Amino acid sequence: MGSPQRPPLAHVFRGTFVHSRPSAPMEILHGHLLGVDDGGTIVFLEQTDQQEQLAKKWGFKPSDIRELSNHEFFMPGMVDTHIHAPQYSFTGTRVDLPLLQWLTTYTFPTEAKYKDSDFAEEVYTRVVRRTLKNGTTTACYFATIYTDTTLLLAEIIDKFGQRAFVGKVCMDINDSVPQYKESTADSVQETERFVKELLEKKYPRVQPVITPRFGPSCTEDLLRALGNLAQDHDLHVQSHISENEGELKLVENMFPAYQNYTELYDKNKLLTSKTVMAHACYLSEEELKLFSLRGAAISHCPNSNFSLCSGVLNVQKVLKHNVKLGLGTDVAGGYSASMLDAIRKTMISSNSLQIYKVNETRLTLEEAFQLATLGGSQALGLDDVIGNFEVGKEFDALLINTKASDSPFDLFSADNFEDTLQKFLYLGDDRNISEVYVAGKQVVPFSSPV
Repeated sequence: MGSPQRPPLAHVFRGTFVHSRPSAPMEILHGHLLGVDDGGTIVFLEQTDQQEQLAKKWGFKPSDIRELSNHEFFMPGMVDTHIHAPQYSFTGTRVDLPLLQWLTTYTFPTEAKYKDSDFAEEVYTRVVRRTLKNGTTTACYFATIYTDTTLLLAEIIDKFGQRAFVGKVCMDINDSVPQYKESTADSVQETERFVKELLEKKYPRVQPVITPRFGPSCTEDLLRALGNLAQDHDLHVQSHISENEGELKLVENMFPAYQNYTELYDKNKLLTSKTVMAHACYLSEEELKLFSLRGAAISHCPNSNFSLCSGVLNVQKVLKHNVKLGLGTDVAGGYSASMLDAIRKTMISSNSLQIYKVNETRLTLEEAFQLATLGGSQALGLDDVIGNFEVGKEFDALLINTKASDSPFDLFSADNFEDTLQKFLYLGDDRNISEVYVAGKQVVPFSSPV
């Protein structure tokens, strides 16, 4: 008997692939063939001189190969580890106040509107489309306190084919906008309903995440109940920590029994290997050690940190403590929904620490690229599934065209590939992202206009 017939491959691409490995912030693979099976998994990534053997093994013909031009390359999809979907409606405005006043004046009143499913549907559809177009294949979303419209966000994400964690926000303290909070019991009960109903949908790539907004908006009882819920169901957790100094003082006053902000989450079972905390600008050495011990991750959101004058995260210090770290846009504290902007602001943030002699060295562009892709997948516990082009992972990828019509940057005959790549990372935008794939399925350009 002959060997069983392999199912046909969904894609075979030939050209240049740029990704990261844990040991190499950037690896440029020219003249390679990449194969994706019909389940969306990468089955080979080899040099083109292996074409004959690969064709024999996988049963593809030369006509099945999609040849990239010399100004195109594939990179992994980018991972936004922290974004507020409801705040997308005012992105690019209202960054004139520090965090606590900003929440009270702009954010809470806006989020309170999301009880209305028509309003929610419009904004949520637009934020998912916008982030996908900009190359975010995986996002970790905060929604609002309203369960039904948070479930609607998950449905929209699934429809567009993005990979995501979605959190129903929990807050039982809000003195500034009293209509935008829940009772402790309701918050817990609605979170349980949210988790149950979302898991029952069996969306292939959308998962729930337990989401206490941050220390100052939660009672100890709520934090404890959410920690137990996360533990009982082995769920991911997301929140904010040590974003600005006013918030730190507030936490100290509200929770005097705890040594620090990190301990508040840790003692309530919210600091685990499935936790991602945004900002973390003011963590002490002791707190970073606890993050490392628990395997918890940090989402670095430099645009927001600068826009709201919150602080500057010392990324190199975090990485020295062996803490997992990804990048986030933190829309709308961050005024851009693009992860390319997060890469650029990460560079500026790191440069500023060198300018002010806090660090002797600064991050490289390659390291920032790694944080936006593989780093994000590690922070969200998805690095066995996505983050680079290793065989066995799912094909979440962006096809970059550096000579796209109306490209925002110019190429010259003297530019080598590395120059072109740097120009894209510093100057490129969604016009250069010609196709977006999630688990092998092309999700951009969108199949039907909405």
